[in-house]
Amino acid sequence: MPRKLDWIKSQDFLGFGCSECNWKFKPSDTVAGVSLDEMKMKYESQRDKEFAAHLCAKHPRSKMPEMK
Repeated sequence: MPRKLDWIKSQDFLGFGCSECNWKFKPSDTVAGVSLDEMKMKYESQRDKEFAAHLCAKHPRSKMPEMK
C-alpha cells in the first residue's frame, strides 16, 4: 500500500505525518511571507518535500506490548 500524508491528532502531536511509519512533519523554521497565501504555499511546499524525501525505515512505528 503506498504511503500517504495523514492528519494526526493525538495527545502529544497535532499535524501531518506518514500513514505507514512514525514520521511527523515538524517545520524547521517559522514560515514567513508577504501574504497568508504565500506563507501557506511555503509551508505546504516544505511539508511535501520532506514527506517525499523521508524513508519509512528510519521512522519505524513502535510495537505495541503484547498482552498477557
